[in-house]
Amino acid sequence: MALKDLLVLIDASEASVKRFDFALQLADAEDAHLTALLLVAEPYIPASVGVNIPADVLAQQRARAEEEARALIDRYDAHAGRFGRPVEFRHEIAPVDRLPVIFTRHARHADLAVVGQPDPEAEGIDQALLAEAAFMHSGRPAIVVPYIGFRESPPKTIMCCWDGSREAARAINDALPLLVRADRVLMVTVDAEKLGGRVGPIAGADMAAHLAHHGVEVEVKDLESGGLDVADVILSAAADEGVDLIAMGGYGHSRLREIVFGGVTQHIMEHMTVPVLFSH
Repeated sequence: MALKDLLVLIDASEASVKRFDFALQLADAEDAHLTALLLVAEPYIPASVGVNIPADVLAQQRARAEEEARALIDRYDAHAGRFGRPVEFRHEIAPVDRLPVIFTRHARHADLAVVGQPDPEAEGIDQALLAEAAFMHSGRPAIVVPYIGFRESPPKTIMCCWDGSREAARAINDALPLLVRADRVLMVTVDAEKLGGRVGPIAGADMAAHLAHHGVEVEVKDLESGGLDVADVILSAAADEGVDLIAMGGYGHSRLREIVFGGVTQHIMEHMTVPVLFSH
């Protein structure tokens, strides 16, 4: 599948400008349509506070939020104009608890979403919920860009994490448009002997052969954790190999009505230094 319709989530942060640039450069390389979506939490005071805000005051606050959203979009539009790439801009203002659902709806109508790594020091909308929505609920892959930025877009060196799972197979397939244009592709398995028959007699060989049919030459690497956390082994290998993008399955565990990221996914999300393509 070609990447012809991309979605990037924008906000007022410096990190957002970096992921916008990542999406712009990727859209330019793929000759893809790019939509930038701004989500704004509408003014809200919990009923438990016991304060009754007049309707006209709320209307004024919403109008101010609308003006600020349009001003921010104008700045991004000017930035995109300097790059020379047309961008479709959208914005929605809604209750904060509805924003992940709204984002999911937009992401389902794109080939790929680009979102930001949740920043624990950032205020405002819960970025972790939006990152979760991007690949756990949309049925689409998402690239999460670190708040420190990125090296190459499109990525020249890509590392695929293979553990024989459905999610990992999905991620590698979703990454194919990027893999075919990459200069170098690595297929990494950690502690293959603990994965049973899921990865085949030679870890990664079957998936590498599959990618070869698409014209992708793959280096297969079977890594031993030596008792270290699997996520740390992946991040260390990415640093050692000069990786520009990691492609891997995104996992979650249902807890009542909330999705909590699985251990490796959560650790990667918190400590990533390069963009990660997640699929679920």
